[in-house]
Amino acid sequence: MATRTTTTSRMPAPRAPSADQPDADFSFEELVVAYFDCRRHKRNTPSALVFEQDLERNLIQLYDELIDGSYKPGTSVCFIVTRPKPREVWAADFPDRIVHHVLYNHVAPRFYASFIPDTCACIPGRGTLYAAGRLEAKVRSISQNWSKPVWYLKCDLANFFVAIDKAVLHGQLAARITEPWWLALAETILFHDPRENFELRGAPELLALVPAHKRLANHPAHRGLPIGNLSSQFFANVYLDALDQHVKHRVRAQHYIRYVDDFVLLHESPQWLNAALTDINTFLPGVLHANLNPTKTILQPVARGIDFVGHVIKPWNTRTRRRTVRQAVNRVLRIDADEVFASANSYFGLLGQSLSSRSDRAALARAVLRRGHSVNGGLTKTYRRPSPTQQKADHV
Repeated sequence: MATRTTTTSRMPAPRAPSADQPDADFSFEELVVAYFDCRRHKRNTPSALVFEQDLERNLIQLYDELIDGSYKPGTSVCFIVTRPKPREVWAADFPDRIVHHVLYNHVAPRFYASFIPDTCACIPGRGTLYAAGRLEAKVRSISQNWSKPVWYLKCDLANFFVAIDKAVLHGQLAARITEPWWLALAETILFHDPRENFELRGAPELLALVPAHKRLANHPAHRGLPIGNLSSQFFANVYLDALDQHVKHRVRAQHYIRYVDDFVLLHESPQWLNAALTDINTFLPGVLHANLNPTKTILQPVARGIDFVGHVIKPWNTRTRRRTVRQAVNRVLRIDADEVFASANSYFGLLGQSLSSRSDRAALARAVLRRGHSVNGGLTKTYRRPSPTQQKADHV
């Protein structure tokens, strides 16, 4: 576990975006596009429903606030999720989520153009399936199709999201966002502290399940991004691009991949990987003010299997992590009846990402059938069980 420091970083005061600033090239059409992007996944949330009750008026008001510089983020919602492990999630208000999409849509492409191909997560087309497939291809390449012994180094950053140094991240954003209005908007989002205005939802006792060092409230104001926002996911990639570039161009790792804060290096020599680890352990605190989690650092032969993004990559076989399969089956067997359909289909989608998943999907299908639902022949999706009313109607 990384030691928490008490030193503070000097952060620039955030500036409100304003039409008085040059290059305020922001149109109402961009806001509408951001709204549709946002509603794709958040349409039925309470804040989204309230916003859409007077959609046109609220969009115009949000646009005016952004243009005249009066926009301020609203109330966030804090809640605890317990799977796969307890963690604190901060959900921005729906209008603020729209603003996150506004910034993301406008500036993300310029950052993505400089990211290495092995940066994954929160990038279109680079999800867990892309990451697992790319790592497997790298292993096959360096091992000459599993015919040569190869080692891997797997690392994880300590307390990643809550430990991100905002001053460092601000410098990275400012280096590429040169338009004053857009930089001011990025600063408004980056330096907003959701702890100053939030609503706690769910059972308060769940907070005790989250380790103290994993809670945003226990870190200084210049540290940490709220887990749960698009902006945080995007900012995290910007932050760790420095690590990616260092590993590729300074450490000269030919086989490297990162998904959020988990990354893997491959090499024929364990000594080379140990030297790379020493270099990374110097670079992270010196440049990003970050640290590795030593309890999650693994150096071993790839033949033992690489556990990465929910998959275990072994010679000639990539499977979904056993723990994930067990959790899927147990959850489908225990959840309320009205949750089975959505949950089971979500797990079928996850398990289907592995080419060797039929036995896993069969285990899930048996659990679904026990709950009274049906499953298609390909074991890729389930169907809703007819309601008693529908069953009676079918027999009329």
